[in-house]
Amino acid sequence: MRSYTLKELAEHIGGVMRGNADVFVTSIAPLDKASREHLTFISNVKYRPYLSLSQAGILVVSEADVEFCADNTNLIIVKNPYVAYALLAQYMDSTPKAANDIAPSAVISSTVSLGKNVSVGANAVIEDGAVIGDNAVIGAGCFIGKQAQIGANTQLWANVVIYHNVQIGEHCLIQSGAIIGGDGFGYANERGRWIKIPQTGTVVIGNYVEIGACTCIDRGALDNTVIEDNVIIDNLCQIAHNVHIGTGTAVAGGVIMAGSLKVGRYCQIGGASVINGHMEICDQAVVTGMGMVMRPITEPGIYSSGIPLQPNKEWRKTAALTMDIDKMNKRLKALEKKLAD
Repeated sequence: MRSYTLKELAEHIGGVMRGNADVFVTSIAPLDKASREHLTFISNVKYRPYLSLSQAGILVVSEADVEFCADNTNLIIVKNPYVAYALLAQYMDSTPKAANDIAPSAVISSTVSLGKNVSVGANAVIEDGAVIGDNAVIGAGCFIGKQAQIGANTQLWANVVIYHNVQIGEHCLIQSGAIIGGDGFGYANERGRWIKIPQTGTVVIGNYVEIGACTCIDRGALDNTVIEDNVIIDNLCQIAHNVHIGTGTAVAGGVIMAGSLKVGRYCQIGGASVINGHMEICDQAVVTGMGMVMRPITEPGIYSSGIPLQPNKEWRKTAALTMDIDKMNKRLKALEKKLAD
């Protein structure tokens, strides 16, 4: 297991070092569980009382946290400890690649363009005309369709499906079971008979995009489904045809986006939210968990609609009152009219 010195880690993130420059750690641990071989950090002021008790070999703290640390503690002092933790976690990451080299059982068309240092796992299939960029990693059992493009340094974990003509940018990470470019849900109805509409658009994904396990992103009907740069999408999400998600937006698990929705830049969509299609959400909108978004959002802000959990007895009373809201509204209007008369 590799070790990392205080000096090395502080220099890597541009932090201010205090303590023994040669002290070393091997991994990162939570503040309350860290021991001498661990680095830890503080991201919430409520944990400051625990800093002086920490047994960690290295603490990552802000300038305001220093006074709460023991005098002999080895520190890396930074502006934002949580961001520093993320950068150090990347630097110290020991996660293996999804594949190494090209497995003998991989099926790669002779017309595929493979960049330098590409890895393809066992039983992966890459079809005619696909383009795979330098240092890309294609995990075991992946399928990459005809004319698809995978950018440099992008990694697909096992059993990812990329349909034909899909374009994925550089430095992307796609978790197992994701399906990119399946048909959108497009049908015409003729007297009860569903007639399928071929989905002739594709999916275009920018750079530094992460897509969670078992998430589905449908191809466009005529135009494309577009995911811009630096978007993060969690597990088990459904992104329908012709959705456009702007740069820097975060989408938590279980979100459903209906077709032809446009989501702005730097939005945050809480888990299990459902968003109607054929409308627009402005930049920097925040939808809290279980939000039901039925109308456009035109102003930045925080929006909520999910009903918080209650004890069952209280919820039954609330539900009973809800069923009578229409009657209560009519009675209120009648009283207002009577008073006005």
